Amino acid sequence: MNSQSARTALITGASRGLGLALARALARRGWALIIDARGAEALEAARVELARHTRVVTIAGDVTDEGHRKALANAAREAGGLDALVNNASILGPSPQPRLLDYSLDVLEEVVRTNTLAPLALLQALRVTLKEGARVINITSDAAVEAYEGWGGYGATKAALEQLSAVLAVEDPELRIYWVDPGDMNTRMHQEAFPGEDISDRPPPEESVPGLLALMEGAYPSGRYQARAMTRGDEGTAAENKEEEDADAVRAEAAVGG
Repeated sequence: MNSQSARTALITGASRGLGLALARALARRGWALIIDARGAEALEAARVELARHTRVVTIAGDVTDEGHRKALANAAREAGGLDALVNNASILGPSPQPRLLDYSLDVLEEVVRTNTLAPLALLQALRVTLKEGARVINITSDAAVEAYEGWGGYGATKAALEQLSAVLAVEDPELRIYWVDPGDMNTRMHQEAFPGEDISDRPPPEESVPGLLALMEGAYPSGRYQARAMTRGDEGTAAENKEEEDADAVRAEAAVGG
């Protein structure tokens, strides 16, 4: 069990998939955890597992609900503040996914509330609990930057989340803001996107975790990252990261000179 000085992370949607895989890895590395999910039974199963390794607080609820966000903020205050917030909770929308001209706007509003507005609302609720230099990771998707047939609704919500993240990074330089594409994964949500198809060839979510850990425990500048590319060591990714670091240095120099 960890000491009271352990770093603390809040992860939404952590009862399964990427959220649970990340929570498991952080628990083994000594992080204290606050996790949530809509399904109370699955969340309790996650708590029992994680509590063998670390202090863990679970709060069942929906991130679109203001009362639930307040409960998460109270838990963060009681924990002494947050070193990291991971906005992982998302919904796909209809399955199978419709073309945009056939998309119910009422349903799309729900997807926007969950995938775009809730992460910002939670960050607003938690702002006083975030320690200086805290990491904020918003889980996004390649559908935010690529046009895939059938992914217009989900992709639009993630594209909006990416822009919100980019502006937050400029407005709140005391935080490290990351918007991260975890890549294709063999998860229940990804299966819902391809009903009746075999997606067993997709990597498990655990393969995206090392990149997230690098962001949470490293000193990377705010920006957009691909989780699995960070640990592949390919030259293209290294060059992109170097360009981001150089751009940060130029901005810092300009600020000093100004």
